[in-house]
Amino acid sequence: MKHDGLIRRFTEQGAVSMPHRPIEKLRNIGIIAHIDAGKTTTTERILFDTGRIHKIGEVDDGTTQMDWMPQERERGVTITAAATTCFWRDHRINIIDTPGHVDFTAEVEKSLRVLDGAVVIFCGVGGVEPQSETVWHQADRYHVPRIAFVNKLDRTGSDFNHVLEMMEERLGTLPAAIQMPLGSEEDFCGVVDLIELRALIWGSDPDEEAPPEVAPIPVVYQNLAFKAREHLLETIALVDESLFERVVEEEPITPQQLRQAIRDATLSGKITPVLCGASIRNIGIQPLLDAVVDYLPSPIDIPAIQGEVPGAGVAHRPAELDAPFTALAFKLVTDPKVGKLTYLRVYSGKAETGTIVYNPRTDSTERIGRLMAIHANRRENLDFAAAGDVVAAVGLKGVVTGDTICSPQDPIVLEQIQFPHPVISAAITPSQNEDRTRFATSLSRLAEGDPTFQISYNQETRQTVISGMGEFHLEILVDRLKREFGIEAEIGQLEIAYRESITRRGWGHFRLKRQTGGRGQYAEVRLHVYPLPRGTGIEFINRAPADQIPAGFVSAVEQGIQEALARGILAGYPLTDIRIIVRGGSYHGVDSAARDFIRAGSQAVQRGVKNAKPILLEPIMKVTVTIPEAYFGAILSDLHARRGRIESPEVVSNIRRLAAEVPLAAMLRYTTHLRSLTNGRGMHTLEFSHYQQLPDALQEEVIAEKQPHRTHRSNRRI
Repeated sequence: MKHDGLIRRFTEQGAVSMPHRPIEKLRNIGIIAHIDAGKTTTTERILFDTGRIHKIGEVDDGTTQMDWMPQERERGVTITAAATTCFWRDHRINIIDTPGHVDFTAEVEKSLRVLDGAVVIFCGVGGVEPQSETVWHQADRYHVPRIAFVNKLDRTGSDFNHVLEMMEERLGTLPAAIQMPLGSEEDFCGVVDLIELRALIWGSDPDEEAPPEVAPIPVVYQNLAFKAREHLLETIALVDESLFERVVEEEPITPQQLRQAIRDATLSGKITPVLCGASIRNIGIQPLLDAVVDYLPSPIDIPAIQGEVPGAGVAHRPAELDAPFTALAFKLVTDPKVGKLTYLRVYSGKAETGTIVYNPRTDSTERIGRLMAIHANRRENLDFAAAGDVVAAVGLKGVVTGDTICSPQDPIVLEQIQFPHPVISAAITPSQNEDRTRFATSLSRLAEGDPTFQISYNQETRQTVISGMGEFHLEILVDRLKREFGIEAEIGQLEIAYRESITRRGWGHFRLKRQTGGRGQYAEVRLHVYPLPRGTGIEFINRAPADQIPAGFVSAVEQGIQEALARGILAGYPLTDIRIIVRGGSYHGVDSAARDFIRAGSQAVQRGVKNAKPILLEPIMKVTVTIPEAYFGAILSDLHARRGRIESPEVVSNIRRLAAEVPLAAMLRYTTHLRSLTNGRGMHTLEFSHYQQLPDALQEEVIAEKQPHRTHRSNRRI
């Protein structure tokens, strides 16, 4: 089934008029999965089958449409989320293909924040892999309805039913298989449609865009198909009362009734419909598109977006054209031809080229210079953007990722996107002195588009420090610096983003009293510090009587405390998981000023922390290593030697999968080491888990290393 006409029509002015359909015929979806599960390959087949492209690109050949960056094509991995639009059954589908590598999880976070639904792809061999769990729980956090596609069922060792079991056990979802595979491994040729009870069989040519052959279910599969349909009905009946009554009364259930029940249960998050196929052979893609249309929500199927109206409380913006314009900036890209591109999800209202919009964060207005439809790295001018659209805007210079863009007459602030903090950093210097003037500007442009990439300047060593989510993350960013901005840079030794905390209550007191002949300086602060559970952060509580520290000086005390905590006490790393309660102090009616209380707060909290047995915390990573059986013993011993806490290993299709929690400090350069131990046959993933106390002996080493070069870290953001 092809799309229903031209994807675009050019106007006389050169703008593009996307064929806007009713908003109920719009789908905003993401393709999410573990690395190498087949996200980009599936997206390429979707674009081919919908007529968006006319030649299928291959990841292995570096010819895909969606992986357009040179680094993506060379390495065969998705690095940045790419958006496109296609059409199916008179519906417009906006698709975002997201990375699977954990170092680029921020791209998934940004995408899920603005999507209405998602297709989660699982490898038929690997099943629910570590990053699959991560992206699944990210989708849980944003209440995104999902359908699942079990890919690579033509591979040796693939097992559709095992993947269903893993989904239920590891993800806590209720999988509802609406298909079952026809054939297995190299004989896999199609699927049984359990809703219509028919077989769909594809030809052997993956470049063939013809629909599958519809045939009766082969006799050898009929008993299995009838049992699978019964199980599907029982699964839906668990969450749908009307269907439950029909099943109990043994009343006939039509395909239309079953589809509606599946849709209702999917939108409410009670089930996950599961389909199957082999994207590389173009098997299962067209039914997957049907499922996107049938089961995933349109913008009007989800609750109206909620935000805060400054000074007026909570408000909602329905997905309607006549509602006030409201959009969220979820991605920034620097384009050499048009400059800064801001990707917007429009939640309500309508905006045209030239529209003046308001940014509540900066309390300023800006003009939309141009609006564009997005297809990977290609853009096409649009006349306007309306509720439900995902577009790019040119001209919004003051916008950063997560900003709300709205009508000046109806301001609103949408919930910000939450990003993980960087866990690794390194000094970076340009190779050529003549590049120094462009160096900082180029790094800032990269940081604009990636909130997990942070830049700071070490005043003492006079070095620029970059921080990110992992070695691969920093490696890609340095490579982009060279390719996109023409600046070659050298990266220094990797540094772990330790944190500091305390283990007991501490008392801090400081009095500043200085007379210089004129107006003096005076401030006194008394406070307690208390340890908090890991991951809590910093809590500031003021319980000082107003006659001791007037309200006008409380913010100065807090500022001083925050500055001191950012600098650290033991080794210059930021303090976390600490509660500070200001108990009292004193002031002078003439001599006291805000700067005095900033200093007093800083000194008091430093003394309090020193009295509270401060400790260092180290980042702990979730590590999964996949290896052939022959290397199991060597890898197990190696992870133990790296202070790893090993979970029960499992066997998946004749390979071993080891899961462990290992300190990041012990995993630097692990990729090269693993290749050496396994003759290139081992794979691993690394994802931040939590912070925990560094052993005393190692803590002394870190402190001793940092003391001679103690850095003033007030500007350091790692």
